[in-house]
Amino acid sequence: KIISVTTRNTLWLLMFTFCAFAAFSAPAQAAKYAAIVIEENSGRVLFARNADSLRYPASLTKIMTLYLLFEDISAGHLTLKSRIPVSKIAAGRSPSKLYLKPGQSISTEQAIYALVTKSANDVATAIAEKLSVSEQAFAKRMTRKARALGMSQTTFRNASGLPHSKQLSTARDMARLAIAMRRDFPQYFKYFSTKSFNWNGRKF
Repeated sequence: KIISVTTRNTLWLLMFTFCAFAAFSAPAQAAKYAAIVIEENSGRVLFARNADSLRYPASLTKIMTLYLLFEDISAGHLTLKSRIPVSKIAAGRSPSKLYLKPGQSISTEQAIYALVTKSANDVATAIAEKLSVSEQAFAKRMTRKARALGMSQTTFRNASGLPHSKQLSTARDMARLAIAMRRDFPQYFKYFSTKSFNWNGRKF
């Protein structure tokens, strides 16, 4: 699991604690975790533990999925009202999902809410297919963007964070991504404070 902690003042603190899987386990309990706290304005590292050790990013992956979605909205490729179609592949993603059905569609804004509140894997895949035809192609785009943002240790293989042995990142890289999200898309950062949303007659 990953924990993020922020303050509301100008010097925003980011903390990501990664729970390691068996591939990265070590005898000492502390070695299972990776964390970093960064002062956003100055970039000063206030605390770090295993900050450059590889871990599975899990649902933090969706931050990059949203980053690329915001990028395409800003470029005019789609709007918040654009419809995102749902394929059979997307509908089959689990376990956290909206239970979308093949042939359905969801608006871009609803998709954003679904990721930030429900961490919906079916929606993440639908976004990937909308932006890059296939999730595999989208993952390559995610990795290219990671490199451009200075995330040198990060590789993506899917848009959701579902388990994949080669989808890896570090606490430092994910902190870089979070800072880039605030810097590059401040107009959309409000979505991350959303606690619930209504879709298809249900409250999530």
